[in-house]
Amino acid sequence: MKSKIVLSSLFSLFFGLLMASSHREAPLIANDPLADNVDLYAFRSPDNPDMITIIATYVPLQFPHGGPNYYSFGQNIRYEIHVDNDASKPGDEITYRFTFKQVNEDPTTFFNIRLGKQNLKTTYTLERSTDGGLSFITLINNGPVPPNNIGARSIESGVGLGTTYSNLMQSAIRNINTGERVFCGPTDDPFFVDLGGVFDLGNLPRQNGKPRDGIACLNVSAIAIQIPISILLKTGAPAAPRTILDPDYVIGVWASASRQAIRTLTPGGENHSGEWIQVSRLGMPLTNEAVIPIGYKDYWNSLTPYQELADTLMDNFFFNPELALYMDDALFGSAVPSMSKLRIQRNSLQGFDFGYGKDGLYGLKGNPALEGTALDDAIFGTLLLPGKGKARSIDLWPAFHTGVPNFKPYQLATGKNGNPLAEGKPFIHNFLPNGGDMLRLNMAVPATPRNDPAFSTLGLVQACVLGLTDPKFANTNIEFIPNMDGFPNGRRLEDDVTRIELQAVSGIVLAAVGLWYDDYTAGSPNPVTPNLIGVLTYTTGVEKNDAVFSNTFPNLAAPWSGDGECGGKIVSAVNNQNGGIIGLNGPQISLINYPNPVNSVTTFKINNQLETSVRLDLRTNDGKTIQTLNQEYFGKGLHEFTVDLSKLPAGIYLASAVTDRGAIAGYTKLIKN
Repeated sequence: MKSKIVLSSLFSLFFGLLMASSHREAPLIANDPLADNVDLYAFRSPDNPDMITIIATYVPLQFPHGGPNYYSFGQNIRYEIHVDNDASKPGDEITYRFTFKQVNEDPTTFFNIRLGKQNLKTTYTLERSTDGGLSFITLINNGPVPPNNIGARSIESGVGLGTTYSNLMQSAIRNINTGERVFCGPTDDPFFVDLGGVFDLGNLPRQNGKPRDGIACLNVSAIAIQIPISILLKTGAPAAPRTILDPDYVIGVWASASRQAIRTLTPGGENHSGEWIQVSRLGMPLTNEAVIPIGYKDYWNSLTPYQELADTLMDNFFFNPELALYMDDALFGSAVPSMSKLRIQRNSLQGFDFGYGKDGLYGLKGNPALEGTALDDAIFGTLLLPGKGKARSIDLWPAFHTGVPNFKPYQLATGKNGNPLAEGKPFIHNFLPNGGDMLRLNMAVPATPRNDPAFSTLGLVQACVLGLTDPKFANTNIEFIPNMDGFPNGRRLEDDVTRIELQAVSGIVLAAVGLWYDDYTAGSPNPVTPNLIGVLTYTTGVEKNDAVFSNTFPNLAAPWSGDGECGGKIVSAVNNQNGGIIGLNGPQISLINYPNPVNSVTTFKINNQLETSVRLDLRTNDGKTIQTLNQEYFGKGLHEFTVDLSKLPAGIYLASAVTDRGAIAGYTKLIKN
């Protein structure tokens, strides 16, 4: 019975955990997709190091073939990107506000695009505040939003818009005289995760079967803005950073969506009035999904990060995250065998327990060993060691709520000589203790070129590995280690945040600073133990996006097309021998031949969407195989070959696609004259 309760709780947890980063993550916002934050990214622009790119995506899980009313940004919604750059001042220093409107250019048709005109044509207004939201100035009026990528006829042909989708995206980029560049429009969803494995009771990575990206072939509505670092700097910061970890170059970024309090339905429409209410927000990925329990998710969405930091109830979910229960064999670790590589330190250095509800480093409270460290009450007060039973107050809580300071013990174990509280190798400073959940980014850290052999989707985890193992970084100087610009120091599009956060919950940050895993014996010269290797080699099975990102702004991939390979599953919907339609419940073989009827020679064209291989058999109407049309099996993808059927008697036949297991996956009717 206990096992069933645990698994039921796991299902609820993971349903919220990875419906992408923020796809339908709370009960109320699940009913309002147009206002639903999906993901947030903030990174130093690889194509222009003087700029920071911030991308906020909204409206989750959009099918590219989702007509006739395709999703776009909603009207009567305020979409906002917030920036905090000064911990000494409460609230945001900079806010970018986007509002959208739609018009129908040709209400006489049910088509979305026809003869150069668009229905649901969307434009936006962009405003900016630099006084905490008290006043706004308009930067863009009537900014263009590209239409959905409906299909080639709608976009490229003369009866559509007569252009290319690439041209539509490029022409939608707006340059502002204050230095910003802006793009708003549909794009591929840049997030990636195996949703099917997650839903199968935490089967991540899948123990049986191949992992699959559950967000593949889905689109989102993206707001991308590239901003000069000079605009984002706090007042008084130097024009050039003093070091690559300059504390004056840290910003916090979060995004939100707000609606007016009153919605009144009218015949054929609706009116909106009343004060603006925040209904969704996002900073760090997976916070509301993997950390906040379902009973508090709507409440969490209503808070600003500044209100959250003052709410001690929210803190408890980070001090002892529920996921930690399933990474501990003494608790419920055995209920999630796929994550067996992820195990939390219960006896680090034979003395410190970071298990659920344990004390972590609190046992050192008042010990002279803490003097001069970030855990010293004289440095940051009780911020990082607030009390007993708050095991993850020194790693997970600051990662989500304050960022991490370049201050001992938050330095790599390189040079510490076995003492985790000593000075070590600097690798991060994105400390901004002025709010709760945000992406925190140090803008002074150089960008790792995307074509650098050292570039890694593991972000800061890989920077730690290099800083600990590469002889080039054996000193304790501040110097750039590749991927220091990766998550959780901001978030790049390529970063595998699901894997990184699961590794973080399992204690990888603790290990990086010298609080090694339990199978390490204090004093041993080699901290690279099987437990550490297990965490570092853990993978969810899906490690990259299904589309290639652009090297230039807005960096996102174009949205999937409604008539392309992602515009619905290909099925074998062809006539069977009785004139009906077959294959609508799952076959994934598109099969045609031409000419048909056949006199002598015909060409077969097959699109195999199955992982298994298939061959083509020729059958009579009663199902008897009389000929194999091709001599070899062929795998997934497009195939075309020609067959001479001149000796075949006249009649009606079935060309059958047969899998290597003997199952018939599709038919086409062939008529021989």
